[in-house]
Amino acid sequence: MDRRVKFDFEIEFTNGGGIQGQDFRLDIAGDDIADSELADTIVRDLRLLMVGEVRIRNKVILTEPHKRPSPDPEPRLRHLIDLSHTIEDGLVTYKGLPAPIICDYLSREASREFYEPGTEFQIGKIEMVTNTGTYIDCPFHRYPDGKDLSEYGLERFADLDAIVIHADYRQGLAVDQAAFEHHELRGRAVLVHTGWGDDHWNTPAYYTDHPFLTAAAAEYLKKVGAKLVGIDSHNIDDTRTKSRPVHTTLLGAEILIVEHLCNLGALPGANFTFSAVPPKFKGVGTFPVRAFAKIG
Repeated sequence: MDRRVKFDFEIEFTNGGGIQGQDFRLDIAGDDIADSELADTIVRDLRLLMVGEVRIRNKVILTEPHKRPSPDPEPRLRHLIDLSHTIEDGLVTYKGLPAPIICDYLSREASREFYEPGTEFQIGKIEMVTNTGTYIDCPFHRYPDGKDLSEYGLERFADLDAIVIHADYRQGLAVDQAAFEHHELRGRAVLVHTGWGDDHWNTPAYYTDHPFLTAAAAEYLKKVGAKLVGIDSHNIDDTRTKSRPVHTTLLGAEILIVEHLCNLGALPGANFTFSAVPPKFKGVGTFPVRAFAKIG
């Protein structure tokens, strides 16, 4: 069902004066919209210049049909959904690997000797393995001559046309080729929603007997030309054995992998883009990402 937002607003102009509106209504793409995004939309929609502060009041989300057809997609509101877990000191992502240590390199108190009174800064220090939180795998993770994070352009990580494949872990841990058949996957980010992370993230159960893709599924994804494959599980491979056929097949075909995703149940089946951009490290094949979907 469509969603609209009803709200009051007050806009001040930097050159003096202002405008306001009551019971204003706009179509939105998702289930909610942040005040800051709503403010940007009003300014853009009304083509205002010299805008200062924008205040949103009495915001209410309504369930009702959209009112305004828009042949131009630009005026539509874009809704972002965060698909990454929060990384914090002591978080264990992968059993057997050390948790990150997040601390001060320079504390606010210690920084005061370098600046005038009232001015202070914090500089953080992080010690962690690259397989931490929600992370992306490039071929170098599996192959010594594979491409690392620095060797891919942004187009491989950002604004990928995407699709969600639902494979409830309660119906079986192995996600086989049949789950992907009859879907258009070529050139897309294929996100596998099992529900495992929703139920077990950051618990002892998360690390064992988790859902995974089969070798046949990986071969099929390679055959149909998927661009990236993500999953909301501990590993895209079955970790009960020592073989890793899914990593081997996908990374061998330069199909990037994102593991430990979350919030996939909040996504539509299609008609959205997926982004998971890592820092541009040389000689690194895996690194945490801020993964997100853009709807609208």
